[in-house]
Amino acid sequence: MSGGDVYVGSLDQGTTSTRFIIYDRTARAIGSHQVEFTQFCPHAGWVEHDPMEILESVKLCVTKALDKATAAGHNVDGGLKAIGLTNQRETALVWSKSTGRPLYNAIVWMDARTSSICRKLEKELPGGRTHFVETCGLPISTYFSALKLLWLMENVDAVKEAIKKGDALFGTIDSWLIWNLTGGTTGGLHVTDVSNASRTMLMNLKALEWDKPTLDTLGIPPQILPRIISNSEIIGKIAEGWPITGVPISGCLGDQHAAMVGQACRKGEAKSTYGTGAFILLNTGEEMIHSTHGLLSTLAFKLGPDAPTNYALEGSIAIAGAAVQWLRDSLGIISSASEIEKLALQVDSTGGVYFVPAFNGLFAPWWRDDARGVCIGITRFTNKAHIARAVLESMAFQVKDVLDSMHKDAGETGEVKNEKGEFLLRVDGGATVNNLLMQIQADLLGNPVVRPADIETTALGAAYAAGLAVGVWTEKDIFYTGARSSNATTFHPKLDGELRKKKVDSWCKAVSRTFDLADLSL
Repeated sequence: MSGGDVYVGSLDQGTTSTRFIIYDRTARAIGSHQVEFTQFCPHAGWVEHDPMEILESVKLCVTKALDKATAAGHNVDGGLKAIGLTNQRETALVWSKSTGRPLYNAIVWMDARTSSICRKLEKELPGGRTHFVETCGLPISTYFSALKLLWLMENVDAVKEAIKKGDALFGTIDSWLIWNLTGGTTGGLHVTDVSNASRTMLMNLKALEWDKPTLDTLGIPPQILPRIISNSEIIGKIAEGWPITGVPISGCLGDQHAAMVGQACRKGEAKSTYGTGAFILLNTGEEMIHSTHGLLSTLAFKLGPDAPTNYALEGSIAIAGAAVQWLRDSLGIISSASEIEKLALQVDSTGGVYFVPAFNGLFAPWWRDDARGVCIGITRFTNKAHIARAVLESMAFQVKDVLDSMHKDAGETGEVKNEKGEFLLRVDGGATVNNLLMQIQADLLGNPVVRPADIETTALGAAYAAGLAVGVWTEKDIFYTGARSSNATTFHPKLDGELRKKKVDSWCKAVSRTFDLADLSL
């Protein structure tokens, strides 16, 4: 597409904040706005969001980003061709078709309230924890949307009533946003994309449709589920009452899948996104690999209704940047997240302290919802700088655990290496501005870590998917121009191999200490 002003918007609805970024034809951000919203923790292990507050945050971000871009001299009103949407995955809600109101708060992906439902299913189903893995690629876990829906169906009277009356709609955050953006109670579209659907535990990964035997087994009525679409196609237009009425929504991906597109991850390439949690995905191309080392088989992306489906191996880490927020908000050791690097640099090691942030259990590759956080190796010598550095190391160790599993599952032929035989890890997300964290990550992996100039690749990936559907960009522009490597920063490992091995052994010892702690007395 050429001529005149051409812009694509990206709505990035994350776990702790919402933002809207406007990109020009060269994929350069020309206006953005971001707001945080409330985290509700009504009980230990429970995490909820107010869906109406999320809608308000979207409206505010779009309005402010448009104002900023216009003030900077960009004709966004006349040139905005499409918007893409990316979102926190697995977070789920049920709302009323007739009133448009949520019937309960959204249950967030890291919420652990469904552990008893998980245990019950594991006992009842012949396949135990892996009963559905063959169809959906996922184990039974508190992490996935289906379990959250079962909890809502069992515990919330308004949800039971609405399902009985045919007035209930279920969805992940993408579905909630698209339904509202395209009209809500007056013709809103009830859809989800393949990447978000692949995280519910309900979609058949090969057929890319809701799996009827799974729905029957769990007792989930199919009529409450959204229609599944690809990641890049014109979905519908923004309705009246929103700042960008009439603009098509033409891209939708779960946040980690969007980051893969934003990082232009081709087959055999991996990325790690450091946000509230950390998420490592390896593109396995059109081949679906079933992990035998604690990872998930999932969908990477499908960039068009007729485009090939790319699959991925994924390792999900529940607590990464959230541990830094915990240091700030709960312990008061730092007053802003950016202070942790300076504090951790006051010491050249953790002094033998190891911190495992198993606040709500451990995800990949351990899958232990009975784990709880530990900080071990503390002596009178330990100070807050040691603890800060141990928190940063905990993120890097968890990523290493996942990548070690990935290397085993994918094998030599499943990964792309550079001319020196090194496997490059592409990184993105807010925490990657921390140079110390990135150096620790390279040191613990023993491989280079590559940080792009624009670390917000999640929003960029959603913009790419939307622009692709309306002809702003081609797949060649996204995946083959080499733009991703320009101005990137590469961190090379400096740690001695012997010391790396000792540190990893100590970390594994610390992880083992977190198990079977869920029932500690108050």
